[in-house]
Amino acid sequence: MMISQKIKEKALALGYTTCGIIKSVAFDEYVQRVNERIDAFPESWEQYEYFRDHAKPQENGNSIIVCTRGFTKYKTAKSLEGFVGKVYMFDNRVPYTQEHRDKLEFEDYLKILGMKIIKGYVPARWAAAEAGIGKFGYNNLIYDTENGSNLWIDTWIVDTELEYDTAPENKLMSACSDKCGKCIEACPTNAMKGKLSMDMGRCITSVQTNKHRIQKEDIRSQMSTWIYGCDACQDACPVNKNKNTKTEDFPLLSEHESYLQLENILTMDEDTYLNVVNPRFWYAGEEGLWMWKYNALRSMINTGDSKYHALIKQHCDNKDDRLKEIAKWGCDKLGI
Repeated sequence: MMISQKIKEKALALGYTTCGIIKSVAFDEYVQRVNERIDAFPESWEQYEYFRDHAKPQENGNSIIVCTRGFTKYKTAKSLEGFVGKVYMFDNRVPYTQEHRDKLEFEDYLKILGMKIIKGYVPARWAAAEAGIGKFGYNNLIYDTENGSNLWIDTWIVDTELEYDTAPENKLMSACSDKCGKCIEACPTNAMKGKLSMDMGRCITSVQTNKHRIQKEDIRSQMSTWIYGCDACQDACPVNKNKNTKTEDFPLLSEHESYLQLENILTMDEDTYLNVVNPRFWYAGEEGLWMWKYNALRSMINTGDSKYHALIKQHCDNKDDRLKEIAKWGCDKLGI
């Protein structure tokens, strides 16, 4: 049996839905697409710039193994729906999950086969498309036939020459119907300007954890109640309909749920943030508690619920100018 076939069979045995293998080369076409985004959305260039590094081939890296795995079996935390994106509720990088243990076992298997795993970045979605194991949706996410876009993509760079999958002629071949554009219509901030287009400077998931700037006033109201991620385009997608079976609880999600209630975020102390929340939801970084509070305030404001009015007004005198500013914006918006 060829070694590539052994790798794929092991991946499937460990619960991955698909597995493909491609040669580790520069992703020139990917860089071209990044450049096109920068040209189309020059105000958002900073949020695209770092993607260029993902396209550089790693020294001593010969092959890229890419696998997809769905999270459709997991139940969402009801109180977090509309506030936290599903892919972040069900994070397969969390060490205590079975998916993380399976990933480590897969890596051990690659080493047993004599491979060295090379550290480095891979444009995961593009790699999946190039390996032919997924197709892009108009919302720029990768879809596989079993899970829709409700999936994780794992990649490994290895030093070994392997047998490679044939890349499709058109890597941007879509999983969507030509006539569909429901994801574009559903985007609250109009970040999706068309099929396979995205202004990251308006994408809710990207904007929420931008450490270098506060959220622009023209999109705050449109960001709805989301505080960590956004599912609007995926929830509107017909391909995703009926994909989620929701039969299992995700490990320790319910234990984290109470910490992410809006009121609890606003009263959270640094110790709780650093020791409980940030290890599980880490995109804002160790100094990111202010961002969580900022997003919680904006979420409260956008609910329009009077039960939050006192908390919003209280933060108009916050010593952090960023929280003070968003609170005053909310008071003006709500007329309180």
